[in-house]
Amino acid sequence: MKIYWLGIIPFLGLVVGALFTNKVTPYVLGMPFFHFWIVLWSFLTTGIMGIIYMLDPANREGDSR
Repeated sequence: MKIYWLGIIPFLGLVVGALFTNKVTPYVLGMPFFHFWIVLWSFLTTGIMGIIYMLDPANREGDSR
């Protein structure tokens, strides 16, 4: 299903994006930029996985018990 391709976005943000953001300066919210980037993508990953869960048709059906 196409919605599962949204799962590649956190990978790109965390792994590939970290290659380009591996810098100490600037500081964002008191953290070096690289640490801020990782924390940001941790929260974004949670949101993206929630969107995938909500859009997945298998989760719209009733409880299968």
